[in-house]
Amino acid sequence: MEARVGVDGGSATREFLHHHQSRPPPPPPPQQQPQISQIGTVPQLLAGGIAGAFSKTCTAPLARLTILFQVQGMHSDAAVLSKPSIWREALRVVNEEGFKAFWKGNLVTVVHRLPYSSVNFYAYEKYKSILKTVPGLDGHGGNASADVFVHFVGGGLAGITAASATYPLDLIRTRLAAQRNAMYYKGIRHAVSTICKDEGFLGLYKGMGATLLGVGPSIAISFSVYESLRYNWQSQRPDDSTVLVSLACGSLSGIASSTATFPLDLVRRRMQLEGAAGRARVYDMGIFGTFRHIIRSEGLRGLYRGIMPEYYKVVPSVGIVFMTYETLKKLLSNGPSSS
Repeated sequence: MEARVGVDGGSATREFLHHHQSRPPPPPPPQQQPQISQIGTVPQLLAGGIAGAFSKTCTAPLARLTILFQVQGMHSDAAVLSKPSIWREALRVVNEEGFKAFWKGNLVTVVHRLPYSSVNFYAYEKYKSILKTVPGLDGHGGNASADVFVHFVGGGLAGITAASATYPLDLIRTRLAAQRNAMYYKGIRHAVSTICKDEGFLGLYKGMGATLLGVGPSIAISFSVYESLRYNWQSQRPDDSTVLVSLACGSLSGIASSTATFPLDLVRRRMQLEGAAGRARVYDMGIFGTFRHIIRSEGLRGLYRGIMPEYYKVVPSVGIVFMTYETLKKLLSNGPSSS
């Protein structure tokens, strides 16, 4: 599973991929044959990582617009805020920074994917094994609620572990993407060395508390919405395509999770930019103090600045992940290692 933290903001793709990786599809009718053979752990991990990275690359323009909106209002030069306009901001990016600027920080996203997915995947398996040693959670007796508990808690702990292990890349991505015309950070390596020199090693972990605080709610909401929608849909329309059901439920669970956790995500982004490029600190009062400061200066709507591009990227993100993941599964299952 993958928490809606860090570079991977995809609670929709998390539930979608987890469902397809860990749960076999319903048995096909006798006249049909399964189209895709099972693949091993490493190819599955590779397929998931590549699919996620490709999806994030395709939706990077919307992701950058989200970040640009989220960090508005932090400093005096952005104190007078107009109503966010996706098209106006997109035109500004093209005119002032060039079309390629939509992908600022995307290399970090791609670099982040494989270690995040690897840590997440293996941590989830380890936590699941540990939890199943607890009496009542061992899976014997067909206890469905125990399986849900193991899935939820194991996924939450794995998300926290993966987010903690790869957090510096998330912070660097935010700082690279938030830069406009002035380029204080010139790349990943330069950003790491500059942050360590200017702010100390712990500067790479600014905002991690807000990140980890969002793991539980994000997983709880996306998991419960996804499973509830899928169960009700399949009970009412059992003959519908499992692909259609997964795409629709994954998209809706992503929208629900994003809506509920977006304020915390916005606070995380702003805390990540505290003291960046030698600028004065704005939020020196922790997570809840930052919430109060934003509400006082920008109103409740300020906590949802940038939510629209976040919504717009959910459906294409889930669709791209599905198509890429299934294509790679076919290629890998037909490779020499599977023969």
